[in-house]
Amino acid sequence: MITASHNPSKYNGYKVYGSDGCQITTEAAAEILAHINALDIFADVKSMDFNEAVEEGKIKYIDDLVLTAFIEEVKNQSVIFGDKIDKNVSIVYSPLNGTGLVPVTRVLEESGFTNITVVEEQRNPDGNFPTCPYPNPEIREAMELGLQYCKRTGADLMLATDPDCDRCGIAVKNRAGEYQLLTGNEVGLLLLDYICSQRVKHNHMPAHPLFVKTIVIMDLAEKIASHYGVQTINVLTGFKFIGEVIGRLEKEDRVSDYICGFEEPYGYLTGSYVRDKDGVNAAYMICEMVAFYKTSGIGLLQKLEELYNTYGYCLNTLHSYEFHGSSGMEKMQSIMAYFHKGVDMIAGLKVTKIEEYRKGLGYLPPSDVLKFYTENGSVVIRPSGTEPKLKIYISITADDKYEATLIEKKIASSINSKLNI
Repeated sequence: MITASHNPSKYNGYKVYGSDGCQITTEAAAEILAHINALDIFADVKSMDFNEAVEEGKIKYIDDLVLTAFIEEVKNQSVIFGDKIDKNVSIVYSPLNGTGLVPVTRVLEESGFTNITVVEEQRNPDGNFPTCPYPNPEIREAMELGLQYCKRTGADLMLATDPDCDRCGIAVKNRAGEYQLLTGNEVGLLLLDYICSQRVKHNHMPAHPLFVKTIVIMDLAEKIASHYGVQTINVLTGFKFIGEVIGRLEKEDRVSDYICGFEEPYGYLTGSYVRDKDGVNAAYMICEMVAFYKTSGIGLLQKLEELYNTYGYCLNTLHSYEFHGSSGMEKMQSIMAYFHKGVDMIAGLKVTKIEEYRKGLGYLPPSDVLKFYTENGSVVIRPSGTEPKLKIYISITADDKYEATLIEKKIASSINSKLNI
């Protein structure tokens, strides 16, 4: 699948999927890369006229029945189970000049969510992304036009999907009446609790339910899952590893045990009908959740506070450091080598446990990732798989947001000093 995704154009690439619908993982990727490297980039590259390829059957257009079947599967993920909810929530939606307009608006409208305002400047596909040069719903700049629409319409919810519509970001009103962006972790926690609570309430929980998350997701998610009797499976960063678990469950005839999965950069999937994160599914489930809570007079931020009051406050942050060229790659490698030697203390906090993933850990394949645990939380350090960046995830558990923020800043400052940044 050729994709613009949300990355800057210089990092564009393609995703490779197997016959089972799962994105390939480490072993298959290494084998394919070896074949690519064995080719001469000029002499061995073949080309064919597009129309000629269509005539010969090498390229086929996807039938509309496939889209319809996909839409029906997304709608089947509903966990309302007969509850009465008011679907007249006011929604502002932006596809960020990408591919999401048709599937997202169709699944919402067919499900009764018709009060939708589309951000006109970002309605149609445009690879130049004129209104948001970096169309990543994680960053406020990409959401700014949509937020302006929200202020004019007084919308209950803003949705934005990234260009290839596999991720979804949102904003809702806070107590001050301002629109607040929610992080991928926060949305994931809310969806996990909503899905589990509804399944338990209506006796739709499978006998051996599973929730799948990446190792950098905040620890609170596992507490919520445990509360509902749901087992958590941790995988490496990258939704392909969540898809791999779904594929494995299908082979074991246990795919119905899968409840949901999510990763920190706005990636969610609540069914097994596809094997990758799905922005259409995320948009639909988020709208249903917002409508469900609004019917009871509760906002998403209020519900999030309830979760923190029940399970303890948790703060999760991501710090990215970019390194360019061969010298940048060498610096990244030296930084990872420093941390691989082992660290006893981080910002004065005793390291109680270290998880080293270079040689694989349990059922997880080898990966250049480190996770340090302290009494207050954890720190994960890893190189990005798509850009020349070093990513550091800090997860802090504390009595309240103020205390968690102080600890997080102390850890971030300590790491920055070690990186000479």
